Amino acid sequence: MPTDTKSRPICTIACEIHADWKKPYFGAVPYLQAMTCLTHVGDNYGADSAKSIILYFLSNATTWRGEVARRVKKELKEMVK
Repeated sequence: MPTDTKSRPICTIACEIHADWKKPYFGAVPYLQAMTCLTHVGDNYGADSAKSIILYFLSNATTWRGEVARRVKKELKEMVK
């Protein structure tokens, strides 16, 4: 698994999402909450990998739009490559 030392902690990204996405889609909420407890893509949250949590978040975040959303979604996709 490649490690990118330049990527931000997942919890920092989750805080930015919370600040920008005022009314998140209900399907994205549990994954967003889990992301607040993660630091790196190699971490686990319970029995789930950070990678799977990010992928599930992205699949439930299609209604989150705008400049911040595009930038953050791109960043998350790069993390789970």
